[in-house]
Amino acid sequence: MNWGEPSGQSWTQVGELLLALVLCSLIGLERELKQKSAGLRTHTLVGVGAALFLLVSKFGFTDVLTEGRVVLDPSRMAAQIVSGIGFIGGGLIFVRRDVVRGLTTAAVVWMSVAVGCACAAGLPLLALVVTGAHFLVVYGYPPLLRAITRNRPATSAVRVTYRDGEGVLRAILELATQSGYAVEHAVTERQALDAVDEPGRTPPRTRSLIDLRMRLVGPRKINELLAVLAEQSGISSVETGEIDDTSE
Repeated sequence: MNWGEPSGQSWTQVGELLLALVLCSLIGLERELKQKSAGLRTHTLVGVGAALFLLVSKFGFTDVLTEGRVVLDPSRMAAQIVSGIGFIGGGLIFVRRDVVRGLTTAAVVWMSVAVGCACAAGLPLLALVVTGAHFLVVYGYPPLLRAITRNRPATSAVRVTYRDGEGVLRAILELATQSGYAVEHAVTERQALDAVDEPGRTPPRTRSLIDLRMRLVGPRKINELLAVLAEQSGISSVETGEIDDTSE
């Protein structure tokens, strides 16, 4: 193989695949360090795979081409890669209650494919720029966004499970209000019974568990309120998911 030969199996194409490997590995490493569902291996594989698909589209059919009779469009393979990666991206996005997770990771997988395609298309400068843009967005934008929105109220989804009949709901709403939060939306759902131990009582008395889901608008440091709620008598569990979280 001589470097620069347009045969499709030269050192040029090997270099393009290796560049896709390195750049997509860097992107995947960032996701891996953040412990996301798609990490180093996933991003590397999809990026190198996309690069190979594009090379196959460019050079894999040269033996069947006939001037003036058989003409192939390499861009059709690239279009199919963009559509096909949607299946992987869709599998990374899930909704739990009112919180959407995995959107940014799915977008990063999509971008890894674009970087791999750029490497295989002979556009290494663009691939390098987009890889650099990825790190600018994931590391530079969150601090910038926090600085811009520091004084703007945040919207947080909070889920609290508590025992019914002990006046817990009133205490929860009072604590949220005292902490500077406005309850924008609240939904309760009755769950299974929970045993309540009382001295001298056999069998234990049972009470229903209530699942309370609230959307709160107020300070961004929601963890302080969660810590106070977790210490309250009658509360079984406290969970949260930041609606406007930028770390996905």
